[in-house]
Amino acid sequence: MQQFTTTITQRSQVTLPADVRKRLGVGPRDKVAFVIDEDGVRLLPAPFTLESAYGSVVPRQHPEDFKAIERMAKEEHIKKRKLELP
Repeated sequence: MQQFTTTITQRSQVTLPADVRKRLGVGPRDKVAFVIDEDGVRLLPAPFTLESAYGSVVPRQHPEDFKAIERMAKEEHIKKRKLELP
C-alpha cells in the first residue's frame, strides 16, 4: 500500500499527487468524489453528469443562430427524404 501526504491550503484545497491522478485517471478540470462510509473516506473519479459536460463543446459562433441551425437541419432532412423516395 502506498501513502501520499499533501498540505491543505488556507482555502481548504489540496493538490493531488501525480501518482494519485494517474491511478484515478483524472486530469485538469476533471471532477472527483469523496465517498464517506464506516471505513473512512475514499477518493473516486466523479461519474459523468450534465454539469461536468458544461462548456466542453465550443460554439462555432457567438451567439449561436439556432433558427438558422434548425432551418439547415430541416432542409437536410427533406433532402434525405427525397433521395429515399422511389
